[in-house]
Amino acid sequence: MDTNTLNVGEALMQLTGRVAVVGSMNADYTVRVPRFLLPGETLEGGALEILPGGKSSNQAAAAAKLGAQVTLFGALGQDSNADFLSGKLEEAGVDTSSIARVDGPSGTTVITVSEADGENTIVYSAGSNRAVTAEYVRSHAAELTSASVLGLCLESPLEAVIEAARLAHEAGMPVLLNNSPFMADLPSELVENVDILLANEHEVAQMIGMDDSAVDWANADWDALRVKLAELGFSRVIITLGALGSCVIDGESVERVDGVRISPVDTTGCGDSYMGTVLAGLASGFSLTDSARIAAYVGAYAACGFGAQASYGTATEIREAFSL
Repeated sequence: MDTNTLNVGEALMQLTGRVAVVGSMNADYTVRVPRFLLPGETLEGGALEILPGGKSSNQAAAAAKLGAQVTLFGALGQDSNADFLSGKLEEAGVDTSSIARVDGPSGTTVITVSEADGENTIVYSAGSNRAVTAEYVRSHAAELTSASVLGLCLESPLEAVIEAARLAHEAGMPVLLNNSPFMADLPSELVENVDILLANEHEVAQMIGMDDSAVDWANADWDALRVKLAELGFSRVIITLGALGSCVIDGESVERVDGVRISPVDTTGCGDSYMGTVLAGLASGFSLTDSARIAAYVGAYAACGFGAQASYGTATEIREAFSL
């Protein structure tokens, strides 16, 4: 399905592959503010909303709403947020049967969203996400490796992320790592088991030791970046560039994918919807570049709504929104 003339509208209706995601689930306590706070300042915000979130949960929900068969592996607590989060995942079509229930609170985030430009600040409290251990991952090895692709981020304990990557890689499954929350020096045992890296331009600059402020990302030396990332162990990479779109590195190939012009309302969870779409695309037989092309529209759609999972669309909704 690798073609330079991809029909994104048709592709959206073909995202039916099997995806596994290992990681985090959070209740997002979200408030809209006129602008971001200064130190020591108090501002009056809008109504508090409790929305489903967590990077891995978002990624799983995004892929499932598009039509992929998604199983999420993780842990929830014994609080009311646990039932809320699992219920929202099931509504999105995610298989939650492997999610553990542990003592204590579920994961939470406190998010402020600027009304001026839709940007956000996020404070993360891990809660039950700390219970996603290497032992838990091993106990679900058979279910995990029955999928076509594995998605990982870094909101779970690193030992569990490494173990999940190892199991999937040894089983011949492509492993896609979203380097977020950002870690500048990824451990070698993780890098050697990751097939594809997803990171934004600022994260990539830090990984390869570049001065981010000195780079013109609209006209970057992508081939030089490809070489530097390969030296770090990553030969397949998607570099997201915000409104500029993305750059897809696939071995010796380097290709730019245009962004989709929108007026953002709230960027919370947009990167996760992008990641979930890439997972769905790869699981459904699309190339890395074509998966990024599809993801550009899905991420743009999410930025036009409020919240993370609450803003995600189905394949039909996204086709209609952009007349695809």
